[in-house]
Amino acid sequence: MKSKVFIFLCSFLLSCTLGKAQDTIPYVPPPYGPNDTLLVGALIESNTLVPFQWLEWHVVTAKLSKQQAKRMSERNRLKNAVLVTYPYAKEAAKILLEMQAHLATISSDKDKKAYIKSREAELKKKFTDPLTNLSVYQGKVLMKLINRETGNNCYEIIKEYKGGVSARFWQTIAFVFNSNLKQPYRPDGDDREIEIYVREAEIMYFGRF
Repeated sequence: MKSKVFIFLCSFLLSCTLGKAQDTIPYVPPPYGPNDTLLVGALIESNTLVPFQWLEWHVVTAKLSKQQAKRMSERNRLKNAVLVTYPYAKEAAKILLEMQAHLATISSDKDKKAYIKSREAELKKKFTDPLTNLSVYQGKVLMKLINRETGNNCYEIIKEYKGGVSARFWQTIAFVFNSNLKQPYRPDGDDREIEIYVREAEIMYFGRF
């Protein structure tokens, strides 16, 4: 009888000890094996699934320095100039290409001059009012964009259609306004930022790059 009581007490104490141990020892999951599958988000990069996960948004705000504010103002000014003048550059390039194609079919110099004069009158009627509203800065950007669209700077274009004297005259006027009709267009150099805004303008006006 005593042995049975002793066994019962031992069993009872053992069960209490195990219960407390289970309450105090944290559960540690077993390590994943080589055949276990974990579901995660993924993106496709170069035909390869790359795991990813969304992170919470954290907005950081700070007051711009004078240098940063100046740089942002310059960028906005340039972007606005490109968006305003780019349609004119596209239209001018289209007309110049039409003129070149038609002039190639005319053999007489007299007829060529008459044709150029008629198209010049058409251009003045179409562009005089909107272009006179451009600022000097926007005019400089327009010359860059005409160069981009035609492959020729404005000096070469004026010289071809109006002669060298007229080209030199307008070049002198451009110098007065701190500009240059012979300015090149370098999309991979000084004009890289203009090229970025041109691509935005392509989407805005034509729905494509």
